[in-house]
Amino acid sequence: MAVPSASPLFLREAEIRRGIELLYFGYSNFTATADLVLTRQGLGRAHHRALYFIARRPEMPVGDLLKLLRITKQSLGRVLGDLTEQGYLESLPGKRDRRQRLLRLTATGIELESELFAAIRAKMAEAYAEAGQGSVTGFWRVLEGLIPEEQRERVTEIDN
Repeated sequence: MAVPSASPLFLREAEIRRGIELLYFGYSNFTATADLVLTRQGLGRAHHRALYFIARRPEMPVGDLLKLLRITKQSLGRVLGDLTEQGYLESLPGKRDRRQRLLRLTATGIELESELFAAIRAKMAEAYAEAGQGSVTGFWRVLEGLIPEEQRERVTEIDN
């Protein structure tokens, strides 16, 4: 499908609605394959997000994950409980503060997260390749623009 170029009047309602619709349908299709894997395990997208970010930052403190996901303590507690109960996650005491809980995926958790990542990686890589480097950079800029400036550091903190 040929993607039309953005109008010079890209701030008009029609263009903004098109972007919103593309985000919605893109995300729905992007997550569909991972959703099938998650459903087989009795898990959902909140579990997927937790697995993904814990894999990116092993031994992440629970408080950091709570800030990153921006969900309630109760919701995170349920997600972490499910993942722990199913053997995907373990919690370790902090190195300096033994009351702190550090999260780490088990070997089974790493395997599941790898399967989920492979399912979405292929779709993302295909879309990136089709769009080209300049478009990918533009896409990143648009997505970053959706994040309030004071929260953008969360993106760079993931790798640190």
